[in-house]
Amino acid sequence: MNSFRLSVQGKTWRKDNYLISTDHTSIPVADLINAFASDEFYWANEISTDAMKETLENSLCFGVYDTAVSTQTESARHASKFIGIARCVTDFVTFVYVTDVWVDSGYQGQGLGSWLVKCIQETIEPMPYLRRSMLFTGDWERSVPFYEKLMDMKVMNEPQRGQGLALLERKGRGHPSYGHEGGGYN
Repeated sequence: MNSFRLSVQGKTWRKDNYLISTDHTSIPVADLINAFASDEFYWANEISTDAMKETLENSLCFGVYDTAVSTQTESARHASKFIGIARCVTDFVTFVYVTDVWVDSGYQGQGLGSWLVKCIQETIEPMPYLRRSMLFTGDWERSVPFYEKLMDMKVMNEPQRGQGLALLERKGRGHPSYGHEGGGYN
């Protein structure tokens, strides 16, 4: 039996001059650390190189690249420019936590974030035992409607809508009440 983990390693999508890849080894760690240190990553702080490498190795990563621009770092020349990421913390069978969804501000407004999230959904949707995919966001105005629309996620902490973190969930095929409304198990 071929595992889901193996089936998604090195998966790619192309759109015009852009590429999305699940190959975490293609993500330039120094560039990602710089992104984490920027104001654009308001939900996270910069972490060490070793911690970042371990984070990437233990996640299903979706790197976004501009293939029309090449870059040079201290350690290597890259045939494309790293411009975005999304990580899924997962056991590759029953659970997916979507985090660190980011597109460089210079590339926003071109539909790349929507495309990135659609690639995630396309990847996790076939998981036969997936009980749920989840994420947290503090951006009630933009992110909550974005994930509700593109990933068909539902806000789970509705009484506090608009305050604090939003917890969003989408039931997968392995959830006992898959295909039914509500957050329960019946």
